[in-house]
Amino acid sequence: MRNFEDDPTLSDLLTPDQLQRLSNGLSALCRKPVEISENRAGDAVPVEFNLETVGWLSGGASDGEREAAAELVSFLMLFVAKYRLAANIHHDTTEASYAELQRQNEALRASEAKYRELSDQLQQKVDEQVDVIRQTQQELYESARLRSVGHLAAGVAHEINNPVGFISSNLRVARDYVQNLEPLLPETLENRELLEDFQDLLSESIEGTDRIASIVADLKTFSSIDQADNALCDLNSLLRSACHLVQTEHDHRLNITENLAELPRIPGHPSRLSQTLFNLLDNAARAVGDDGRILVRTLADNTGIQVIIQDNGCGIPETVRSQVFDAFFTTRPVGSGTGLGLTVARDTVRAHGGQLTLDSQEGAGTRVVVSLPVQQGS
Repeated sequence: MRNFEDDPTLSDLLTPDQLQRLSNGLSALCRKPVEISENRAGDAVPVEFNLETVGWLSGGASDGEREAAAELVSFLMLFVAKYRLAANIHHDTTEASYAELQRQNEALRASEAKYRELSDQLQQKVDEQVDVIRQTQQELYESARLRSVGHLAAGVAHEINNPVGFISSNLRVARDYVQNLEPLLPETLENRELLEDFQDLLSESIEGTDRIASIVADLKTFSSIDQADNALCDLNSLLRSACHLVQTEHDHRLNITENLAELPRIPGHPSRLSQTLFNLLDNAARAVGDDGRILVRTLADNTGIQVIIQDNGCGIPETVRSQVFDAFFTTRPVGSGTGLGLTVARDTVRAHGGQLTLDSQEGAGTRVVVSLPVQQGS
């Protein structure tokens, strides 16, 4: 809409239809028809707006009629201009208000995007804190479990080692006494069979006490009672102890093959590494049952050590394979597992600068590889 900052023309002030209606009205008032146009013709008189001629009025019965009609047209156009001015002001105000609303809307959108970004950042920090808390809970749980095992092993060592020691010593002395008594007894078939059975009983009892002592030693190695928190670790020794403990837990029915290469000692936490190896072997034992096989291998080169635990058990279903490292996830019945074994094992290996990988096929078995770095000069 034109704002009339420049001088308007007749067509700016009146549309052709309005101009025709105005001419018809004036013709009805005058004795002869009149016509308004932008071009001057004959006896036409000027039609002015703001002291400027914008058109010409012709016709009418006399000069007086023409001048009166032109004056009336000029008067009407003054109000037309005022209406147009008010309309322009309203239009400009509306446009300004709309522009301001658009600006406010853009500012609101920018503010909303900023707060959304802040909300996302806050949620990320909350998630990170939740992960830290969950990790701390796992470490506390594992630490408490290791302390419990340590106390148990310490109690076993204290309460069993001493009596087992003198029982074993007494049995060996008793065996020697039987040998000394043999020539003093009458030579009869009954006496010979009795002495042979007695010797067998003593030998079996001595073997049992040796087995108890071996289990206690494995428990001590497993819980690292006599070791510092951070020490040079013999992985083969820890692995053998873990194998013996798993065998004991399963009544020595497991078919475990050990193929252990010579390994350098590595710095670490013996108790945590023992717990990790035990968890992995225990998982394999539960997967194979009494009829399967477990292969335990160690490899070493200039860059690192690998511990490989492979079984031909049931394997892990594809539907849950991506969740096996999730905390508290377990496929065992309620009350049979905490769901932290593999999680703690992975985190322990990572804490030692290594990596734990798992490859499993349902019905074909599972292969777990623990890779640990070798510190130069260790």
